[in-house]
Amino acid sequence: MLRVTEIFRSIQGESTHAGRPCSFVRLTGCPMRCVWCDSEYTFSGGEYIPIDHVMDRVREFGCKLVEVTGGEPLAQDEAFTLIERLCSEGYEVLIETGGYVSTERVDQRAKIILDVKCPSSGEEARNCWPNLERLKPDKDEVKFVIASLEDWIYTQKIIEQFRLDTRAKILISPAWNAIDQASRPFGKSSRSQLSPRLALRYGPSLVPM
Repeated sequence: MLRVTEIFRSIQGESTHAGRPCSFVRLTGCPMRCVWCDSEYTFSGGEYIPIDHVMDRVREFGCKLVEVTGGEPLAQDEAFTLIERLCSEGYEVLIETGGYVSTERVDQRAKIILDVKCPSSGEEARNCWPNLERLKPDKDEVKFVIASLEDWIYTQKIIEQFRLDTRAKILISPAWNAIDQASRPFGKSSRSQLSPRLALRYGPSLVPM
């Protein structure tokens, strides 16, 4: 059984898959409490649904791109089974994870979008660093939500320390309502902070504070 907040079809709004039709399976519960979280409604409640019924709902949408998200989807043990079944049925599966739970058991056919927590999130200490070493360069993505210059410097440090530019696509998003501060590293006064060697993708954040 999976504890599910909602299952729906929409347009993917984030990552390099933005703009594509996508079915979403949003699971309930998250062990983290990021200060800018936009999905606090997933922390509690939800409905217990058998995996077979979740699969039926996804099939009804007729969309081959599926994102398993939350909350923190990998915090539920049955999520790994769901991911495997979706992959085995030929779906292109995206996993939106906060990076706290190990990705070791995730089906290798799935595409991971891993959120590395910066200092301003309040959850930096809970990053599971081995997850970065398991990233697949041809499939996975890493996202940094930044709210300050400190976050930006931290982001570059982690990218270089783990050679993330060789491991995954890198996504940079300023935190909602902190955009004025977060955008300063990209201005003329802070060009010295930007490493010319890093291949990054910048985009607006959909995360309100």
